Amino acid sequence: MNISGMIPAFICDLKNLTVLDFYNNSFTGRFPVALLSCSKLLYLNLSQNYFVGVIPDDIGGFSGLAFLDLSGNNFTGNIPASIGRLQELKELKLDQNKFNGTFPPEIGNLSNLEVLSMAYNGFLPSSLPSNFSQLKQLKWFWISHSNLCGEIPETVGEMVALEHLDLSRNKLTGNIPRSLFMLKKLSILYLFKNELSGEIPRVVEALNLVELDLSDNNLTGKIPDDFGKLQNLSVLNLFYNQLSGEIPKSIGRLPALIRFSLFSNNLSGVLPPDLGRYSMLNTVEVSSNRLTGKLPEFLCNGGNLVGVAACDNNFNGELPESLGNCSSLQTLWISRNAFTGNIPVGLWTALNLEYLMLSDNLFTGELPNGVSRNLRWLEISNNRFSGKIPIGASWRNVMFFNASNNLFSGTIPQELTTLPLLAILLLDRNQLTGALPSDIVSWKSLTILNMSQNQLSGQIPGEIGFLHNLHLLDLSDNHFSGRIPPEFSSLKLNFLNLSSNHLTGEIPISLENVAYNSSFLNNPGLCTRNSLLSLNLCNSNSQKSTKNSIQSIALISGILATAFLLALLLSFLVIRFYPKKKRVLNSTWKLISFQKLDFTESDILSGLTETNLIGSGGSGKVYCVATHRSGLVAVKRIFSDKKLNQKLEKQFHAEVQILGTIRHLNIVKLLCCICNDHSKLLVYEYMERHSLDQWLHVKKRSTSVSGSACLDWPTRLRIVLAAAQGLSYLHHDSSPPIIHRDVKSSNILLDSAFNAKITDFGLARVLVKKGEDTASVVAGSVGYIAPEYQTARLNEKIDVYSFGVVLLELTTGKEAHLGDENRSLAEWACNHMVEDRPIVDALDKEIMGSSCLDEMITVFKLGVKCTSKLPFDRPSMREKSRLGMLCPYTELGFRGRVIYEPVCKGLGNLFKGVSNIGLALPVLALAQQLHLSLKTHGERNLGTLAYLALEWLNDVSVENLASQNPVA
Repeated sequence: MNISGMIPAFICDLKNLTVLDFYNNSFTGRFPVALLSCSKLLYLNLSQNYFVGVIPDDIGGFSGLAFLDLSGNNFTGNIPASIGRLQELKELKLDQNKFNGTFPPEIGNLSNLEVLSMAYNGFLPSSLPSNFSQLKQLKWFWISHSNLCGEIPETVGEMVALEHLDLSRNKLTGNIPRSLFMLKKLSILYLFKNELSGEIPRVVEALNLVELDLSDNNLTGKIPDDFGKLQNLSVLNLFYNQLSGEIPKSIGRLPALIRFSLFSNNLSGVLPPDLGRYSMLNTVEVSSNRLTGKLPEFLCNGGNLVGVAACDNNFNGELPESLGNCSSLQTLWISRNAFTGNIPVGLWTALNLEYLMLSDNLFTGELPNGVSRNLRWLEISNNRFSGKIPIGASWRNVMFFNASNNLFSGTIPQELTTLPLLAILLLDRNQLTGALPSDIVSWKSLTILNMSQNQLSGQIPGEIGFLHNLHLLDLSDNHFSGRIPPEFSSLKLNFLNLSSNHLTGEIPISLENVAYNSSFLNNPGLCTRNSLLSLNLCNSNSQKSTKNSIQSIALISGILATAFLLALLLSFLVIRFYPKKKRVLNSTWKLISFQKLDFTESDILSGLTETNLIGSGGSGKVYCVATHRSGLVAVKRIFSDKKLNQKLEKQFHAEVQILGTIRHLNIVKLLCCICNDHSKLLVYEYMERHSLDQWLHVKKRSTSVSGSACLDWPTRLRIVLAAAQGLSYLHHDSSPPIIHRDVKSSNILLDSAFNAKITDFGLARVLVKKGEDTASVVAGSVGYIAPEYQTARLNEKIDVYSFGVVLLELTTGKEAHLGDENRSLAEWACNHMVEDRPIVDALDKEIMGSSCLDEMITVFKLGVKCTSKLPFDRPSMREKSRLGMLCPYTELGFRGRVIYEPVCKGLGNLFKGVSNIGLALPVLALAQQLHLSLKTHGERNLGTLAYLALEWLNDVSVENLASQNPVA
């Protein structure tokens, strides 16, 4: 059912009503106090609705109530103390609300309580109430993500009936109480993502444990030998800790073990030799330790093994032959070890194998003609594979093939061009010979092609110019000859390297860009007409004979002398009579490009007319200029009759310095700058939908955009997430970090598809080091300025404040400064929360609906959080952008959380050490693929996709491709 509206008061006229279940409907408003008249009610379920406000104190009047479920609503405030009077209560579910008070100790009085869930609330930070230990009947206790802090009390061991305990995602510190492992009925124990330290208790008597997750803490010491007694244990997650020593061999003999995850510790020794021998082992994750020896022979003994991740260790020897018979295997990731020998023959063709990652080992042998028909990702770089590269029909689904730095020889097979899904091909640092196949036009999906450091020869196929998705091309250090194909003019490359070949002729005009300065080195036969490139200049005229040259000297000298005198006279007349402003406009202009251009400075200058003016501000004017090929561009002009003053000069150089080096999808692209002594022009990509503020606010919308169009909520959310990605890049992935200092809705521009990009870096500051920076002047716009501007001690949290105001604009439709009330939107929203008024009353009525209400409320509350008066209370842009787009793991179940979160941590470091955004695009695509898989296919393939993304992030050979200067 999907019932909406209010619960009618007459329902309690049913005098014998004992059960009331309104689960998963669309009821709104406050807690229906009329229900308090239902005196015989035993079962009340209002979960998964849209109730708001506080729970009334009179709720303790349900004297006979045994089941109360208020989860999945928007209740706020304190949980009333009167709830402790419900002595018959057996199940109390309050999770996934907005409670922001303290944990009510009165709950400890509910002696018959068997189920208690309070997870995912915003309680004030506090420790677990000590009297909760009185809940002797409690079997199921879920209080994850609820701001628990302090130590877990030893008295928790007195809750002898506990079967399921989840204290994850809090800020718990100290040691794990020994008493926890003495609870003999305990089957599920989740303590992951806290700040627990010390050793895991050595004695374990909770022999009924089925799932144990202590991951993502600061635990030290050894894994207890007693874990080998847990005969029912199916899930053991100890990853992201500082555990050391050897893994107890007895763990390998556990008969129920399915998931074994110990990655990112300091474990040493060998894997338990019997691991998988007696169980239906599904997943083994032991990467990033100091493990040695061979992989156990029996990993796939149960026929259920799906994934093995054992990279970044010291494993050695040959792979067990049994892996070649493991038909269930989907992912094998063993990069960066010291494995030797040939790959088991059957492994190449394993029925379900999708991802095979063997890089940075000592493997030898040749590739087979046939591979698994499901194989999508093959990574064998930095090994000793040899022979020819065979490509058969079974390779058809391969998307990624990295065979860099091996001993492959022979020619590149024509069949390689028949792989329709191939997106990344890396064959550099081998001994390949012959010409490139000319039929590569069929590589429609190819984004990265690296054939460098081989012995390839012949002409470069012009068909490469038709690979419109290509971002990176490296053919350097070969023996290619002939001209650079003119078809390359249509490519939009982020990275190009054709150096150290035998190419000749003139470089195509479209590639004569300073961004490609190192792309053509060590090709003596190449020349350019661009004097800024480090290449020979092309001769445009044939030379005259020596005799004719000597005879012309006298004539030329006479002409020059006459011209010199005329020039002096003309200069005097210009200075005396020519209008000053005309001199400025006609003076010599210098163009500095940051992208590949197909227009000249004259195309831009001719468009700077009043009819093309689209905006103006304190520092200059903005024009929309039409070019012959690029279409429309936006030109920001900083102009003065005199030489620019110090403030404007500083602003100009800051903007060029930042924008000229930034490569991000959500930051406006600077194409070039054009300047002379008196005027500066910045040429940007043109954003057809103008700025966000013109779509949010009614009085601006009517004059700036078509009709009375209103952005719906999904579009608003997509815009703000994109803007968050851009700011996150500036704050956390730019080196040095960058503060924008004027974030506002009018500086978020929209293209024709409503994709958002951040603009206007005139007030941006570059932080020399992480931390605080002293601002010389107050910048920003009214309504968006953070309170700490008064102290002039600033860091990136001022942008977080301004971004929070944008979030409030998105959700309320109001402007940043409420002129009539003489206060800011941030102050108004804060007061709305403090006064405990319903958030729905603050939301934009034009777009508010039941389908988006939860999201709008969440974003509104995030906006209030971001506009906190205390900078350290505001979240970082990385938290907002990453959790909002790439890591929605709060929506996932246990397995989703375990696998997905490590991927997110890796993606957080994506741009660090990778200077070319072309390398980032495949990883971002993988993250989106992972997110899509979660929504459409559940958790079945999570492990595979997680390994895939993490392997890319850690691939040293691919990162080496980014050592050259990036090109956007």
